[in-house]
Amino acid sequence: MIPVKYNVGNLKARTGSTLLTIIGIGIVIGVMIAMLALYNGVLAATVSSGSKSNILVMREGAEAELSSWVTKDAFRIIRSLPGIATFGADNQPLLSPELVILFKLPKKDDPKGSNVTVRGVTPAAFAIRPYVKIVSGRMFRPGTNELIVSRRISNRFTNVGLGDSFTFGPQTWNVVGVFEADGTAFDSEIWTDVNYLGNARKRTDSYSTVLIRPVDSAAMASLKSALQNDNRLKLNPKSEYQYYADQTQAFGGIRFLIGIVTFFMIIGASLGTMNSMFSAVASRGREIATLRALGFKRRSIILSIALESAFIALLGGLAGLLFALPVNFLSTGTTNFQTFSEVAFNFKVDGGVAVKGLILALIAGLIGGLLPAVRAARMPITRALREI
Repeated sequence: MIPVKYNVGNLKARTGSTLLTIIGIGIVIGVMIAMLALYNGVLAATVSSGSKSNILVMREGAEAELSSWVTKDAFRIIRSLPGIATFGADNQPLLSPELVILFKLPKKDDPKGSNVTVRGVTPAAFAIRPYVKIVSGRMFRPGTNELIVSRRISNRFTNVGLGDSFTFGPQTWNVVGVFEADGTAFDSEIWTDVNYLGNARKRTDSYSTVLIRPVDSAAMASLKSALQNDNRLKLNPKSEYQYYADQTQAFGGIRFLIGIVTFFMIIGASLGTMNSMFSAVASRGREIATLRALGFKRRSIILSIALESAFIALLGGLAGLLFALPVNFLSTGTTNFQTFSEVAFNFKVDGGVAVKGLILALIAGLIGGLLPAVRAARMPITRALREI
C-alpha cells in the first residue's frame, strides 16, 4: 500500500485547486441535499400525522377523506362497540367524527388561491390528538361560524389571521384562534365545529371519517374485525398511520423529480472530480512511474488515487451539507393530488438526509477518481519517466 502521507502531501501541494474542487462539489451536493430535504419535509408532514394506535374508519373503496362518508346511523353503531377508550370526567368514548371539506382561499403570493382542508371536529379530536394546541386566540365555540387556523396556513393565505373574517359560499367565517400541530399534516388545515360545518355545506346526514382510539392492541384487532364484518356498515377500517403512509403516493411526481435531479447531480459531481483528478495526476506522471519502479503494484496506485479523490469528494459533501443547512428555516407548500389541497411543510435536513448526501458525494468521488487512476497506473514506466 502507498502511504497515506503521500496523498496528504499531494493535497497540500495543490491547495488552491483542491479547495476549488471541494467548493464545486459542495455546491452540487448542497443543491441535491436541499432537494432531498424538500421530499423529507413532505414525508415528515404527512406520515407523522398518523398514529398506529388509532383506527381511521372510511367508506369502502375511498382512498381519501374527501371521497369518504360515514352515515350518522353508522356512527351510532360504531360508538356502541366495545373496546373503545374513554376520555373526560363522564368517560365518553374516545372517537372523533370528522367532516373534511375544501375551501378555496386566496394566497398571499397568488390571488387565484389554492384549496385548503377544513376539518369539522368535536372536542374528542383534541383529546385523541393532544399535540394540536392553540398558540394564540381561543378555541371556537360549538354551533357557531368560528374557526381556528393553523399557523402555517395563517402565514400563507390572506384574511385568515387571528381576528380576520372571510366569506366562503353564503357563510362568513371568523378566525378566533391559531394552532400548531407539531409539524403534521394538520398544520395545513383549518378546524371548526363539525355540526355547524355540516349544516353550512349541506352535509347533515354523514361525516367523512370516524377516528377511534382502542383501549389496547387486542381491542384494535377486535374493532377492525367487527367493522369489516358488519354488512350493514360497508366500511373500511385501517390504522391512521397506514392511511397517511398511503397518502405519500400522491407525491410520486416530487419523488421522480428528485430522482432525476440526484442522477444528474451525481454525474456533475463525478465529472468535476474527474476533471480535477486528471489535472492532478497529469502533473504527477514521473512520481507514479517512480512508485511503479519501486515495486508498488498498479492496484495500489489505483486505490491510492481513488481514495484521494473520495476524500476530496467527502470534504465537498461536508461543504454541501453546510451550504444546505439554512434551508431548514424555509417553509413552503405543495399540492396533495389525492386531496387536491395545500400541504404546508418545512424543508428538513436530518441525519438521514445528511448521510445520503455524504454517501452520494463519496460515490461521485470514487467514480470521478477511478478513470484518472486507471489511466495513470496503466501508463508505461519508461514513458512516464520521460515526461516533464
